[in-house]
Amino acid sequence: MERAREALEAVLDHRFANPELLERALTHKSTGSDRSSGSVGRDNEQLEFLGDSVLGFLVSDSLVGLHPAYPEGRLSKLKAHLVSSLHLHQVAVRLRLGEHLRLGRGEEMSGGREKKALLANALEALIAALYLDGGIEAARGFVNREIVGAAHPGDEGFQPTDYKSALQEVAQARKLPQPRYTIVEERGPEHAKTFLVEVRLGSDWFSQAEGMSKKSAGQKAAQNVLTQLLSAEPRP
Repeated sequence: MERAREALEAVLDHRFANPELLERALTHKSTGSDRSSGSVGRDNEQLEFLGDSVLGFLVSDSLVGLHPAYPEGRLSKLKAHLVSSLHLHQVAVRLRLGEHLRLGRGEEMSGGREKKALLANALEALIAALYLDGGIEAARGFVNREIVGAAHPGDEGFQPTDYKSALQEVAQARKLPQPRYTIVEERGPEHAKTFLVEVRLGSDWFSQAEGMSKKSAGQKAAQNVLTQLLSAEPRP
């Protein structure tokens, strides 16, 4: 169980200070946990309720940042797709969330680990758990990376949150050298490593960032440098 939790935390790029939040987010009401003793709320229904609101806010915030010139109607259309059960289900399947769910016998026997609504709801509960455990930035990082950034390439107007590619494009446009990525440090046991990655762009721009995978650490570092570049005036 511990190994499974650590594997999921690596996918989420977040190590829970309160593992019970993660366990609750993955617990479906069909388990009926502790209901006989009068205890309620140990499944993920309340977290799903909270996660729905957190997701809506973060997606709206991200879309306004990505598309500052879009009218409200177009932003609403994009948001509706990103928070839809269809898209959330696709994200949950890609993250193999069904493997980590705690289900009652009936749901298990009826294929609950693959049900669209059940997986979408669990993903919303997971967002709430990230928010409660790590604050809004932990939830924001996950939503931007896995939900906004994972939008289908054919969806109108979507720009994947791939900061490495974006940084490369800005560097080319400003006739700067290509970014160079270096793994500065690896910490922790093999099954729960933390990586420190540095990105350098010429002699003036650099950043270091940590992540539970080389990819996530590199993306964070690239995002930091991209923010520096975009907030500075292009050099003649």
